[in-house]
Amino acid sequence: MKKVGVALLGLGTVGGGTYRILQNNHDAIMKNDGIDLEIKHIIEKDVTKAQALGADLSIVGTDIDAVVNDKDVQIVAEFFGGIEPAKSFLIKCLLAGKSIVTANKEMFSKNWVELEAAAKKGHAGLYFEASCVGGVPIIRTLTESMQGNNIRSLMGIVNGTTNFILSQMADDGLAYSDVLKEAQALGYAEANPTADVEGFDSMYKLSILSSLAFRKKVPISVIHREGISQVSKEDIEYGKMLGYTLKLLAIAKETDGKIEARVHPAFVPDSHPLASVKGSFNAVHIVGDNVGDIMLYGRGAGDLPTGSAIVSDIVFAASQPKPKYAPFKNVDKINPKDFTDNYQCKYYLRLNVRDQAGVIAKITSVFAKHNISIQSIRQVSDGETATVIFLLHKTFENDLTKAIALIEKLDCVVSCDATVRVED
Repeated sequence: MKKVGVALLGLGTVGGGTYRILQNNHDAIMKNDGIDLEIKHIIEKDVTKAQALGADLSIVGTDIDAVVNDKDVQIVAEFFGGIEPAKSFLIKCLLAGKSIVTANKEMFSKNWVELEAAAKKGHAGLYFEASCVGGVPIIRTLTESMQGNNIRSLMGIVNGTTNFILSQMADDGLAYSDVLKEAQALGYAEANPTADVEGFDSMYKLSILSSLAFRKKVPISVIHREGISQVSKEDIEYGKMLGYTLKLLAIAKETDGKIEARVHPAFVPDSHPLASVKGSFNAVHIVGDNVGDIMLYGRGAGDLPTGSAIVSDIVFAASQPKPKYAPFKNVDKINPKDFTDNYQCKYYLRLNVRDQAGVIAKITSVFAKHNISIQSIRQVSDGETATVIFLLHKTFENDLTKAIALIEKLDCVVSCDATVRVED
């Protein structure tokens, strides 16, 4: 029987869930995996959290050096969140030869290179399954199950807060601001929801996932990011009429050797499997050149779902004969030629125009000059003005940006009210 000492850094939501799983599933893990996991240290300032879990208070403290210097601790799981002191504590542990497990996607995505360098120097492991999509085993799928494929694309709903908000807006016809308040009241959104609703959380996760998918470092600096705070219920309703559902998507594709990586609201057809992902659930859709389509679905956050991913990593780390590191050259310096921001997709465009003859002709002539083909047009008259919805065939991002800039200058156009990408 292999005995493994574990230290927990923090007893917040996920830390508490991990503690409960380690306690409740201890015998099952010992029986199924032959590993006896023992919690040797808990780093936590608020002793009441440990008391509420029934933890042994003699192992609760605030001194990271007690963990670093304990030879009986082989694995350290971190739950602090944020950059510091999490980063400094984990580097100390790695240099001391202790493998780490973390769900901290911001800290990890921004400091992966430095963490891996410390891990290699200390001959320690670096495990981060819980950093992306909560309890859904996406990291292990990418690193352990897709060797027979070149991954063509990865597209997912990786933030539960924004998916809950967009789902409620679609189901109940409510405005963004109203649903945000509901999400905060239910605990799905933070008091300051910026990281979620402006796409930062999804961007950190996409950096990690796309790097693993394409075996090339994809830093956050090359990821296009937009949030959902400007999404209107009108566009969600118009999308329904066209057979589309609006989601905040994390998208990465490799085409002709170039990687595109982007986070933004997008319409998907109602028939697409991602369209049916509701509430706070997450899902990732992967396309491999041989396996075709794969979708992983489950809870993207929460104490026990994320805790289950943490415990899975702890067991995985304890089972490895030697550590594994990133399957690509993990350096901060990248070649800009490996990436593109001029990608192709379909577009939904909503304009407010003057209700007069010749308007459509003037707008479509601009599209024609930029090689933009129109799939459909829908017009709703409001009296002196009209709402015009264009659904455009696949076109390049740069061409559309130039066309919209010219369209907005037309005397017959009052405003361009929405541009939404469409992923089929």
